Amino acid sequence: MSRPVPKPGILDIAPYTPGKSPVVEPGRKTYKLSANETPFGPSSRAKDAFATTVAHLEDYPEGTSKVLREALGHRFGLDPAQIICGAGSDEILNLIAHVYLGPGDEAISTAHGFLVYPIATQANGATNVVAPETNFTCNVDAILNCVTPRTKLVWLANPNNPTGTYLPSSEIKRLRAGLPEHVLLVLDAAYWDYVTKGDYDNGLELAKTTENTVATYTFSKVHGLAALRIGWMFGPAHIVDAMNRIRGPFNVSAPAMMAAVGAIEDTGHVEMSRTYTAKWIGILTEEITKLGIEVTPSVANFLLMHFPATGKTAADADAFLTRRGLVLRAVTNYGLPNSLRMTIGTEEANRLVIETLREFMASNSGQ
Repeated sequence: MSRPVPKPGILDIAPYTPGKSPVVEPGRKTYKLSANETPFGPSSRAKDAFATTVAHLEDYPEGTSKVLREALGHRFGLDPAQIICGAGSDEILNLIAHVYLGPGDEAISTAHGFLVYPIATQANGATNVVAPETNFTCNVDAILNCVTPRTKLVWLANPNNPTGTYLPSSEIKRLRAGLPEHVLLVLDAAYWDYVTKGDYDNGLELAKTTENTVATYTFSKVHGLAALRIGWMFGPAHIVDAMNRIRGPFNVSAPAMMAAVGAIEDTGHVEMSRTYTAKWIGILTEEITKLGIEVTPSVANFLLMHFPATGKTAADADAFLTRRGLVLRAVTNYGLPNSLRMTIGTEEANRLVIETLREFMASNSGQ
């Protein structure tokens, strides 16, 4: 029987897999710590702005996200014409790949980089080239060593998901200087709001001052608008123009747009979340390390824990935690079969993770 066949390469792509649905012991409360969602939800300003759109759900949104682009421009000192908004930064990453990658091209991502990068690359017929990392951190020299005449794009999450590590501004600048001018550098700064390091740069400066760098951002993390799917990118005018030519005409809903405007106006909500997260990153890292579990230093709102390949394994720990209502993220599909990623949750959830891991490490078996 004849039937439609996907274009070459599509069925070779490993689909993105979100966190699992928990199966907990009866009567247990569930704590979802697998999706890097904020425990605080959106700010009251974002909720109020969202509510104003309810009376006009029959209307199409303004097609260019003008009100949000202008709000972002005012907040960060940017030209709104150099901003493009999308249904989460995922849509923007896919638009970038669609514009700049095709059969015969190569794009570079890192060993434990965000899974959307190879998906977007391969979906457009290009080859995903993987650069090794050093101590779960992106390595500039390793990326540069992967460059060939076919390289058209470099994907770089900074901070990186799922490792929580980052490159300082000096290394990002060294990477840009070492890449050929025709290679587009995509700096994915989804978690930048959580970073408190003085040598960190969220990518805006390079995107302002070069013709071959863009920076992407999301409202799904610190702003708590994951359900609305809203993100944005700043970059050179010629890149934004090319992307707008294939962007869907109403790709951002009015409720998402207005909620995002309210969110960026509430700087106090962001600072509160940043302070809380940094505090608990420190506490959890210290307490979990005391248990004999290695933790990769993180600047984001999650941390990566490493378990032995035998004995009390990551899979054993995951099952133990899940039965007690603590849902973490297995990261085998990121090339980390012996690790678990944990989102910073409420105080109650964070303390329960420490207590449960202590119980797990003291138990006679992994189960």
